[in-house]
Amino acid sequence: MQQRQALVRYFLSIESLLTKSAVALATAGLALASLIGLYQIIARFVLHRSAEWSEPLVQMTLIWMTYLGLAAAMRSGTLISVDWLLTLSKGRARQVIQLVILLCVLALLGFILWFGIALGMRVKFQTIAGLGISASWAYAALPFGAAVSIFAVIAHVLDPRVEVDHQTQNT
Repeated sequence: MQQRQALVRYFLSIESLLTKSAVALATAGLALASLIGLYQIIARFVLHRSAEWSEPLVQMTLIWMTYLGLAAAMRSGTLISVDWLLTLSKGRARQVIQLVILLCVLALLGFILWFGIALGMRVKFQTIAGLGISASWAYAALPFGAAVSIFAVIAHVLDPRVEVDHQTQNT
């Protein structure tokens, strides 16, 4: 029993580091996308110059921000769920519904992970216009974000930090 608790604590510490890093990078991505967007506006309308690299960089940054930020939503329990079923259920039925939700979320994240890798491999020889880098850098956000989110979902099951409001509705 102590060995299991130690393993869970170890897993949760790794997950915490991953999720906090992902959220920090997602936050930095949002700030970077905002600054690049501001530069794009100034370059176009004030300096009368085209910054052809700015739009694809904003798009790529927003993609990464979204998939990295997904881990925070998963960790807090903001999962894809059917709230109505959870509010109606109690006891064993509630546990079964939560398990089905968990399995569906893990299946979705596994799908994103698998096909994100496949998509990245398919486009590795294509370059992003304006940036001159491989398109696989943009698509790498999918498997990377999904992998971190899988850790976060499992951590939420092991240690739910934020309880959804359904329990207060059932009492």
